[in-house]
Amino acid sequence: MASDSVRALAEAAAQGHVPAARNNKGPARPFLAGVGLDRPFFDDKNRAFWVLQSIGWTGFFFLRTISGLANSLGAMFVVHTLLLTATGYSLTLLMASLYRRLIVMRALWTVAISLFTVVIAAAAFSFIETWSLATFINPEFKPAGMQFFGAIILDFSILAAWSALYYGINYYLLLEEEIDQRSQLESQASSAQLAMLRYQLNPHFLFNTLNSISTLVLLKQTERANAMLSRLSSFLRYTLVNEPTAKVTLVQEVETLKLYLEIEKMRFEDRLRPHFKIEGDTIGARLPSLLLQPLIENAIKYAVTPAENGADIWVTARREGRAVRIEVADSGPGPGAAPIDAQSTGVGLANIQDRLAQAYGPAHGFATRTNEHGGFSVIIEIPLDTDQKDEQ
Repeated sequence: MASDSVRALAEAAAQGHVPAARNNKGPARPFLAGVGLDRPFFDDKNRAFWVLQSIGWTGFFFLRTISGLANSLGAMFVVHTLLLTATGYSLTLLMASLYRRLIVMRALWTVAISLFTVVIAAAAFSFIETWSLATFINPEFKPAGMQFFGAIILDFSILAAWSALYYGINYYLLLEEEIDQRSQLESQASSAQLAMLRYQLNPHFLFNTLNSISTLVLLKQTERANAMLSRLSSFLRYTLVNEPTAKVTLVQEVETLKLYLEIEKMRFEDRLRPHFKIEGDTIGARLPSLLLQPLIENAIKYAVTPAENGADIWVTARREGRAVRIEVADSGPGPGAAPIDAQSTGVGLANIQDRLAQAYGPAHGFATRTNEHGGFSVIIEIPLDTDQKDEQ
């Protein structure tokens, strides 16, 4: 008794969220496939309707037959019950055809028309049942007028229960469909948000780098400008390989940072002193690509650039239980002397916090502090996720 609006669960199958029977690879699979049990029951709404319809009215036939035989009503009662079963089966098929149109209407109209339909169908059912009783069971009974509706209350109850079950199943399937659609829309919105945040980085980085190259060209330092362009192309090739919503391993993120720092070293030379301390049990941890690059960029802008002797930048990662603690620290003047903001282009700390929220929800940590070197530190804690598949 499935609605026309029930979608096939192809999306769930593609994501692997399917019942175990679908993934059954054992010797029972040919039998399961033969009886239709190798896939979700409501995957085929027409099949589900006919199966439930047949099971329901077959059960009605057997229960009525056993009841009649137990009360010594004779073999003709089987014929009587068979006729009632065929009548109920046919009436509910007509009702189902009508209900498929009513279910999408306003609730008031659906209830009113359905109730009227059940009354009319129950009257027809009662008429046929009374005639059959007088014909096959008690020929001496000669019904007339209102006597044909003597069984209307019982028949009304049966058809009303059938209608309630029909609407219950279909409204449940409609609700499930809406929940799935909402979940898909939320997932798509989250992916779009992640992509937007990720795409904000490249224009901002390119602006700064191309500005530096332009300065080198004006100073006629063509060799350094060419070298910076070459490293910039390598960095972009490396970073653009990944999908904007994908996660990379920490070791891949560090390699990307090193490419970025090679470009910046062309500008600052010995004034930029990066240090990496990545513990071995964290290198497989997965995080959004280019998550740490804005932190390095901020450290360069607020620690390295204003200092005559430059500054040190430390990137450390260590495991803490089922989490990875990543810290980007510098030896600059600290947040009091050079406050760090989200920058006018929208990238920076706010961008990172948004990306963390999109990727991990509440299962992450983000904090800033003045470190032991007197500089600024950003601390990120993320779940230790070492799955080998990129999360889209």
